[in-house]
Amino acid sequence: MNSYQNDFNKHDLKTAVILCGGKGTRLGLLGKKLPKSLVQVQKKTILWFILKSLKKNKFNHFILPVGYKGDKIRKYVKSNKIFRKYNIDIVETGIKTSIAKRIYKIKNHIGSRNFLLLNGDAIFDANLSLEFNKHVKNKFDITFICSEAEADFGIVETLNGKIVNFQRNLDFRSVKTENKNFLGHVYSGMALINKKILNENFKDKKNFEKDFYPTVIKKYRSNIYNLKGFWYAMDNIKDIDSLNRKANNKKSYFMIKKLLKKLND
Repeated sequence: MNSYQNDFNKHDLKTAVILCGGKGTRLGLLGKKLPKSLVQVQKKTILWFILKSLKKNKFNHFILPVGYKGDKIRKYVKSNKIFRKYNIDIVETGIKTSIAKRIYKIKNHIGSRNFLLLNGDAIFDANLSLEFNKHVKNKFDITFICSEAEADFGIVETLNGKIVNFQRNLDFRSVKTENKNFLGHVYSGMALINKKILNENFKDKKNFEKDFYPTVIKKYRSNIYNLKGFWYAMDNIKDIDSLNRKANNKKSYFMIKKLLKKLND
């Protein structure tokens, strides 16, 4: 356990678990050199953006379950002066470990009753502190944080059965599903969770989200929060390139510029 945790009363801890142990298989040669969380966006690592954003949101305890090239993450955190006063636990969870087992291996490190679970490959700008407080106050067991996403394929828009437009790269928040016309919200990979949920048997789930969350929803008090800020996941080289090149002229490039300024203030 990181020695910095001794400076905090256990009741004052606000834990975030940042999943950063997987291989960036869709990053090509870049993924062979670095874990995805250390890929740079506008000269800062994705992990830098995540930790700084969470600190702005008053999270004060960070757990990094590492695996693939975890030594590079450990070295990066140790050598970066701004993180020396951050309360960071880096836990080795194995290279080929599933997400479910990674979470199982670090669950006893979680210091707060409610914590944030998120992926280590997305950059965001949102008031998570406010939503965390609502989650706790309303005694939710899990709050799924959903967001706007960009569809990088063509969209044919209709109104009352009539085609009215065609767009590419359309931003959307929800889709109608074929299952009883339910409205499907875009899950950001972030969730606020009461630690008691981790008492469930989940460590052998092959796909943590797909196999575990449906069970949780049926048994526990669940909530959904539509993130009002900015969220962008780095799934492949194309995603990273769009945030690094002004020539792409995408909204996301300028939003990252704005966020960078905010986090450097």
